[in-house]
Amino acid sequence: MDTRPLFQPHSRALATLYADLETYALSQVEVFVGTAGSLIERSNASGFTFYAHQTYDGSGRRRERYVAGPVGDATADARAERLRERIRELKALVPSFRLLGREGYVIADARTYATLASLHNHGVFAAGGMLIGSHAYGVLLNRLGVRAAAYGTLDIDIARSERLRFAEPPQLGFVEMLRESGVDFQEVPSLDRKRPSTSFKQRGRSPFHVDLLVPSRDESYPVVPVPELRAHATGLPYLRYLLADGQDAMLLAREGCCRVRVPLPERYAVHKLLVSRMRSGRSVKSESDVLQACVLCAALSESHPGAVGAAVAAVPKRARRYVERGVEVARPHLESRYVRAWEELTG
Repeated sequence: MDTRPLFQPHSRALATLYADLETYALSQVEVFVGTAGSLIERSNASGFTFYAHQTYDGSGRRRERYVAGPVGDATADARAERLRERIRELKALVPSFRLLGREGYVIADARTYATLASLHNHGVFAAGGMLIGSHAYGVLLNRLGVRAAAYGTLDIDIARSERLRFAEPPQLGFVEMLRESGVDFQEVPSLDRKRPSTSFKQRGRSPFHVDLLVPSRDESYPVVPVPELRAHATGLPYLRYLLADGQDAMLLAREGCCRVRVPLPERYAVHKLLVSRMRSGRSVKSESDVLQACVLCAALSESHPGAVGAAVAAVPKRARRYVERGVEVARPHLESRYVRAWEELTG
């Protein structure tokens, strides 16, 4: 068995820098989808001069959008200056993002960041939507101030427990929100043509995709309407346990950061043990589930003692048999090396 530590803590200085950046991220009502870009002046054929914002989107394509005009108009100039200040502010932070990435903080790739930034701008997370899966795991590692073995994923999991509570009904459906990232998403047809799509994939051969998920009432996997997003989602057993409580956090990228909502780390860990024993024919994924759970349990036992035990106690009775099986698989990673974590898992 691998005897290397499951995690390593970041230095206090890096943790402080991360906390400062997260404070900035959580204060942003709207973020740039892609790079900060630059503000430029353009003229049309009739000689009208105006301001335009030039950026690179989630697919790496250069984009340009009209900002205001004409140049010299007080209102247009003021609007341009506000945008110019936002660009300067973000660009000043980019060296800090890159420093954290070099030191082992989890950094989202450009497509993932642009996709989640678009959902943030459309109020999905503020309305109660939650980022789960491996990208949430990366956010949780960063918030706990620890680094662990790298993981790779080409999917984004977005979940909601109840109807999303938007301040105003969104003008766009879910797939249109995703496309505003600059990534050309399309619905993935179900094997059963009568069942609506619950997954949205980048057009072409890329496996990059987004899954929309909701809790199921039992251990089935139904297709459930999500009317407020004009979409459908896959129901997952015991997902309500994971979504019962969450926290606002920062998704970090090399050229930006944005606010997302993620589960509590202790519930994420216990839920991973649960789902690892419900998977069939996906041993690699199950192993990844258990390892993520062990890393979080070990880290939490040092920084937040008692949190894992409380999460175990809150598991629904019907799901406890799965958690118990998952705990047994976790035994080699925790029992002798992270005694406090093991004691909290086993009661």
